[in-house]
Amino acid sequence: MEQKENQLDRERFCCWICLDPLKDPVTTGCGHSYCLSCINTHWDKEEERGSYSCPQCGQTFTPRPVLGKNTMLADLVEELKKTGLQAAPAGPEDVACDVCTGRKLKALKSCLVCLASYCEKHLQPHLQSAPLKKHKLVEPSEKLQENICSRHDEVMKMFCRTDQQCICYLCSVDEHKDHDTVSAAAERTERQSELGLRRQTIQQRVQDREKDVKLLPQEEEAVNGSADKAVEDSEKIFTELIRLLEKRSPDAKQQIRSQQETEVSRVRELQERLEQEITELKRKDHEVKQLSDTEDHNQFQHNYPSLSPLGESTHSSSIRIRPLRNFEDVTAAVSQVRGRLQDILKPETRADFLKYSQEITLDPNTAHKELLLSEGNRKVTHMIEEQSYSDHPDRFTYWPQVLSRESLTGRCYWEVKMRRGGRVGVAVTYKNIRRAGNSDECGFGLNDKSWLLSCIGKSYNFSYNSINTPVSDPLSSRVGVYLDHSAGVLSFYSVSDTMTLLLRVQTTFTQPLHAGVGVYWDGETAELFKLK
Repeated sequence: MEQKENQLDRERFCCWICLDPLKDPVTTGCGHSYCLSCINTHWDKEEERGSYSCPQCGQTFTPRPVLGKNTMLADLVEELKKTGLQAAPAGPEDVACDVCTGRKLKALKSCLVCLASYCEKHLQPHLQSAPLKKHKLVEPSEKLQENICSRHDEVMKMFCRTDQQCICYLCSVDEHKDHDTVSAAAERTERQSELGLRRQTIQQRVQDREKDVKLLPQEEEAVNGSADKAVEDSEKIFTELIRLLEKRSPDAKQQIRSQQETEVSRVRELQERLEQEITELKRKDHEVKQLSDTEDHNQFQHNYPSLSPLGESTHSSSIRIRPLRNFEDVTAAVSQVRGRLQDILKPETRADFLKYSQEITLDPNTAHKELLLSEGNRKVTHMIEEQSYSDHPDRFTYWPQVLSRESLTGRCYWEVKMRRGGRVGVAVTYKNIRRAGNSDECGFGLNDKSWLLSCIGKSYNFSYNSINTPVSDPLSSRVGVYLDHSAGVLSFYSVSDTMTLLLRVQTTFTQPLHAGVGVYWDGETAELFKLK
């Protein structure tokens, strides 16, 4: 009777929201009491609705009541804490005691023999009674019933290697009679040994990757040193070209720095991948250790098959610091092109570039269905709804992109007008770029068939083969594109009162090119500027 009264006291002075003893108790107009923080949190969630309800009876209040501390109730709670009110009930994430009646208390241990969980009070017989002391106690578990054979209602202390499952003794002499069966403890011992070997493999891989990560800064330093030397050598060559090369020297320097950034980016991406692999290996090591430390044999057997496969290592551990010749190739190329520079780099002013201007229109058969073409197929707008284009094998089906009708060879110059602050891309691409699907093979700048200068917000970014290079020059509403196909020169300019070089690419074009435009946000527009 006294126990029931104590339980009633606990329930009466516990918050209906958090189920714990009341803290800073307050009482609503309907007479129900809560912790001050609990009811305020509840009402904060109802703020937008404009009315505030009692979680217990549902009565609503408008406006939000101003609640004061119920001092009498607070004193009673403090007094009752001295008589056992502080006993912690089992929360939603806790394992509850199987012996407690009424409100369940949090279990401290589970018994693998009794297949029951006990709070501190009801655990005492297992700690004091000699026969019960022999029982196997483990951390509280909600999965004890999984140790019971559903057919024979017996504890499963055997393991069938033939069927790879835990069984009881009756199963071993019944449907598993001729199978290879051992005790769960024996199977655990063997698999525990396998886990040890697996951990050794994981830890060795972690050590190998950590060694690689330590070597990568040296490779980055070698890249930077090689780039610095290439810059120095190229500057010496440019000093021989007097006035013409004095104007073009920064271009080669920028190309070298671009290659330098690419190499450094490669090293850092490799470093990131190795660090990610280290993190994943450590996670798997923790997973293996956690299973290795499981005290319940049956739970060990149950969880063993779910271990993440280790797989083969995807990276060689041999990181070699080697002198890079990429930048020396740039220096050699500058020397070889010395006699051609005057012709290749002749355009200097917008008037010079306009000599190579080409009228370019967009091909409706290539336009994504959310792109609207207008102004004689020179302007493209990204619409929310699809346009009534017929199906065509040349059409981009995922990326909001469009190509020019005209094929580009020789020397060409064109300009694209766009709104500042949006996301628009100006590209050149081979005609055989894939159109259908959302793979990188279809997106401008994500493959080796296209070169993309994208305007994102208030900055430029250049992409080729999924390698991104930030371009820090100030944004303009017009971008000029100069292509010298035979010389392998592709240049992007910011066009305003003057022309500012954004980026120059030196490569070898193996096919005719097409101009491309990507308009990636709804409502954005881009227009091929009509050059006079």
